[in-house]
Amino acid sequence: MKQRIFNILLCLCLVFLTGCSEPSSDKPLSKTAVFFDTVVTICLYDSEDVNLLDAAFELCRQYENKFSRTIPTSEVSKINKSSGRPVTVSKETITLIKKGLYYCRLSDGAFDITIAPLSELWNFKSGDAVIPHEEKIQEMKEHVSYENIIIDGNSVTLLDPDAALDLGGIAKGYIADILKTFLMENGVRHATVNLGGNVLVIGGKSDDTPFYIGIQKPFARQNETIATLALKDKSVVSSGIYERYFEKDDKIYHHILNPKTGYPYENNLYQVTIICQSSADGDALSTACFAMGAEKGMELINQLDNTEAVFITEDYELLYSANMEELLSN
Repeated sequence: MKQRIFNILLCLCLVFLTGCSEPSSDKPLSKTAVFFDTVVTICLYDSEDVNLLDAAFELCRQYENKFSRTIPTSEVSKINKSSGRPVTVSKETITLIKKGLYYCRLSDGAFDITIAPLSELWNFKSGDAVIPHEEKIQEMKEHVSYENIIIDGNSVTLLDPDAALDLGGIAKGYIADILKTFLMENGVRHATVNLGGNVLVIGGKSDDTPFYIGIQKPFARQNETIATLALKDKSVVSSGIYERYFEKDDKIYHHILNPKTGYPYENNLYQVTIICQSSADGDALSTACFAMGAEKGMELINQLDNTEAVFITEDYELLYSANMEELLSN
């Protein structure tokens, strides 16, 4: 599995899984499991409460069963199978959809949570370099429009019966934020939460030094970083073309799809990394800014408070937002 971002601390956490039972300033209590089709690791630096970790992973299970479009009984699946009828869902699902719609509008549809009809055509996991038929792409892209989503209280209606939600571009970040709130409400002040590369840090390490997070170099060997960040109380999320892709006729086809064309975006970018307070915001912004391209994406970031970004071009040039230098580790 290719992860979007590699946390230097995560490597330590994985080592501690084999023999760590008493956390200290440099030995966290940690646990790893698979949810959302990705590896989830939580490390606690100031708690010995194993039950707290178990409860956090139970939250992961609960939210996966709400937001996953591949679990037939999930709330998102029920919306997608509703044939245009209203579906009553939980307040958490409503909140997530509303958050997604905010970024759909902010990016003028470059980020679109109804991308599912197109994303289901493209298979980046099989290992086969198969481009969907042009006719099918043109047909499915007509069912992609966030404007087809109607929310009325706790009810969600897709005006187009063939439309479908895919919240993969924001759900992991949203859940990371929920995990942060849960852990802090239970007294945790030093921790890391990693949902398949969506990295969120609570405070700093126990000695009040920052956590160091390496941004993976696109297409490089695993754990090779292109920049290192020193962070406290921040979320780091990356979107890049190297995560899920295939090559055909010397061309890369990747998973970040353009709703207007039905094909992967082509904008001379390899990756966008967002650093901000909320992992849900970072999750959506990393995809939205990649879709918008370097110029418009960076313009958006520089308008947002407490939000920084690193754009990596296909020539491996690093483009930094206005105050990004303050977060880089020397």
